[in-house]
Amino acid sequence: MGDACEHHFVQVNGIRLHVVQAGPVDGPVALLLHGFPEFWRGWASQIGALAAAGYRVWVPDQRGYGESDKPAGIEAYGLETLVDDICALIRSTGREAVTLMGHDWGGVVAWRVAAREPALVSRLVIVNAPQPAVMLAHMATGRQRLRSWYMHFFRIPRLPERLLSRNNFRGLGKVLTQSSRPGAFSDAELALYREAWARPGALTAMLNWYCALMRDRPRIRIDGRVPMPTLLLWGVQDQALGLEMAQPSIDLCEQGELQRIEGAGHWVLHEEAEGVSRRIRAFVGPAAEVLAQH
Repeated sequence: MGDACEHHFVQVNGIRLHVVQAGPVDGPVALLLHGFPEFWRGWASQIGALAAAGYRVWVPDQRGYGESDKPAGIEAYGLETLVDDICALIRSTGREAVTLMGHDWGGVVAWRVAAREPALVSRLVIVNAPQPAVMLAHMATGRQRLRSWYMHFFRIPRLPERLLSRNNFRGLGKVLTQSSRPGAFSDAELALYREAWARPGALTAMLNWYCALMRDRPRIRIDGRVPMPTLLLWGVQDQALGLEMAQPSIDLCEQGELQRIEGAGHWVLHEEAEGVSRRIRAFVGPAAEVLAQH
């Protein structure tokens, strides 16, 4: 996959995003959004499968991550700003609309893009990410409130960065390895993650996504249904995000389908890489069919 990937930088919304691209340049665009604490490589196992199906795959490091810009300040990471980035990136593809996919935080952003700017999204694929208002509602009470303890911890000034980065990011590595099946993340892959986390300003910027979300909670609400065909994949063993948020999220879709993936958890893109790719390809269909519809 690495040899087939191209690395580009795209100016959007006042910042520069690093965007990995693969697949035929004239294919319909599939735009893939990673979550915390990953970067574009979170979708590494799916890029080749989508490119082989004829899609032009775009996978950005979202703001604050990897090789993308890392503006200072919590206010630079509000949800609507993150959504503005992706809307501008979609417009930069030259396509009227794209197939948008997101995992974890990338899924939260994708949910919001699809609701706010539905004309930009032809189909939506979400992996282990609840619709943002559903998530915040569940965080207020019940089990999800306990699962989300780390979001409050991330708001403490400087301490999270110190704990997560010491001993060559041992703590942040455990976020991945201790909540996934053995072997889901190889040593070589983890080395690339540590390199991304070590970039100046990266760890603070990544945590600022959470700080901004917690600060803006009162203004985030359900304000629009999702009209396009939507597939929600959910690894049912997710330790951070409860399965009880999946159905209420898909209920906000006009054409929604929920598929549970047994035996996998939050890192299902890695734990069931081939199965996830197969499910996504079945949902989105061959690129030639997409092109024929436009």
